[in-house]
Amino acid sequence: MERKQFELGDIVQMKKPHPCGTNEMEIIRMGMDIRMKCVGCKHSVLVPRAKFEKNMKKVLRSAPASDEGTSEGN
Repeated sequence: MERKQFELGDIVQMKKPHPCGTNEMEIIRMGMDIRMKCVGCKHSVLVPRAKFEKNMKKVLRSAPASDEGTSEGN
């Protein structure tokens, strides 16, 4: 089975909705645990990576690409 691809800042859809009613979460921290913030009520939740990968349906919106190395400022 293929591992799900997600990155910091992505908006993901979860299988079960948050108690506020939305099932969209933003990934705000990654490591052994994943911290995600509810898009609806802004509450943050810390879950183990294995549980997160099991309960994530799909990535709805990817994080905007950062152009840190390409800026031409003096």
